Parts: sequence; structure tokens; C-alpha cells
Amino acid sequence: MSETLLLIDGFNLLSRCYFATAYGRDEESLAKNSTGLYINGLRVMMTKMVSFVGLYQPTHLVVAWDVKRNETNRKSLFEGYKETRAELPAPLIQQYETLTTVLDELGVAQMSLEGHEADDIIGALAKKWSKEKEKPCFIYSNDRDLFQLLDEYVSQIVAVKSQGDTIYSLKNFRDEFGIEPSQWIDVKALLGDKSDNVPGVAGVGDKAAIPLIQQYGSVEELYNQLEGLDPVFKRYKKKLQAGEEMAKLSKVLVTIETGMPEIQELPIEKIQFSYEQDIWQQQCKQLELNIKIM
Repeated sequence: MSETLLLIDGFNLLSRCYFATAYGRDEESLAKNSTGLYINGLRVMMTKMVSFVGLYQPTHLVVAWDVKRNETNRKSLFEGYKETRAELPAPLIQQYETLTTVLDELGVAQMSLEGHEADDIIGALAKKWSKEKEKPCFIYSNDRDLFQLLDEYVSQIVAVKSQGDTIYSLKNFRDEFGIEPSQWIDVKALLGDKSDNVPGVAGVGDKAAIPLIQQYGSVEELYNQLEGLDPVFKRYKKKLQAGEEMAKLSKVLVTIETGMPEIQELPIEKIQFSYEQDIWQQQCKQLELNIKIM
């Protein structure tokens, strides 16, 4: 049987499942089981996970979790990092706590790492797997920052409107953007990221950021050649000059860390996964999720 690694961005998936079923509803009207536990997001997430296991048949599986946003290394670099995000609702926090317990019972490896976000854990595991195993790795997340991790073995599962979950590969990325995944960091450094409050360069959007990196290759090379900037981009020259410090800070903030020794030294067998249908059925029944287990 061919080996396959599935990496799931835990909060990205759980929060999407939660908000999709909580939209326009107050907390009291959200689905609960007979013990009073909220299960609206859990039900959808467990359904998705069963579907993933069936579709991708992972031999290795990890759910990666973020640490609290005030405890990340990026927050210490830039005080404004993620400060625009609202607090998580209590029913979502409870479902996260319930889910971590359930995943332990199911034998699903979970990871969080002091100072690091789920992206870093996913990045480090994906790179380790790609290098050591040279086998397929699928990342489930709708976070486009993770495009920087794509390679010949690593693909991302993204939700596309009207199409559902779609596999986005290295070829898809090259065809769409005309650059390498490692250069996505440079594009994001210019663009910034509103959801994470990463500043980028004010006034530089998609129409400029991607062509600039296609032509100059990196943020550093762009600034090395700024004085002789191609006249095609002349309207952006002053914006780039004013935003140099923010561009270089943003590049650090959007770069996924992949060299953590805790993961580099981790034996691959620690993240092995075996799907036990009866145990999944039992756990879902216990929580009263009423979902079909295949």
C-alpha cells in the first residue's frame, strides 16, 4: 500500500464548519447533544474527516493546532499581528476542546508547538515527508499562505465555490501565477494579508504584486533594482519606496517556518494512522452526531 500523509489545519477546518452552521443564529439555537455539549461544528468536521479518510486513504495523519495568537513568535515581531481578529465564541472553544479529546480516542496524531502556528507545523511536516518519503502529501486548509509549500509531492485541498473540495497542485500554481511556490512569500510580502493584519505595501495589489515578482524574482531583488524600476511599474515606485520596511517585515511574517528541530527529529512512525471504523462509529454515537461512518 502506498504511503500518503494528510495534514489538517485544525482551526481552519473546525471554524469553517462552526461558522457555516452558526451563521445568523444565536448561541442558544445551535445544535447540542443531550449532555448539553455544542456539536454543530463537530458534526460537520467529523463528517469531513471521514470523507477525507475515504478519499485520500492516509497512512499518516496529523491535525495541527495554533497556539494562542498572543503567544506566537510573529506577535513578538509585530505587535499588530492578527490583532484585528475577533475573540472566538465560547461554543467554538468548547467544540475544539471536545474534538481534541475525541481525536485522541481515535488515535489521530495532534500537534501544537510553543511559539508556532499550525501553518509552521504543517510546513515542517510536509517538507520532512517530501524529502524523506517522496510520497503524496495533502494539506487541508483554505489558507492561501500555504501555497508556498507546494512541490512535486505536496498538494493542497481547497474549497472552491460550486466545485467543493479541489486538489491544488504545483502545476496548478505554476499555471496560475507563473512563479515558483517559494516566490509566493514575496508576492504576499507586497500584498500583505488583511485577515492576519500583515501590512504589506500600501497601494500595491494583485495587479502589481504578481507581475513585479515575475519580473524581479524576490522582494530583495526588487528593492535592489528600485531606482531603475521598469517604467511599466512607475506608478508604484513611490509606494514601494515608502513601503520598503513593511515589505521586508511582511516577508518575515508570511514565511512559514519549516526547520523546527521538534519536527525534524520526529520519527515518521509517530504520525501513522489506522482507520478503525468501529471506534469512529462509537465516538460519533457517544457524541450523538448522527453521521454515517463508512
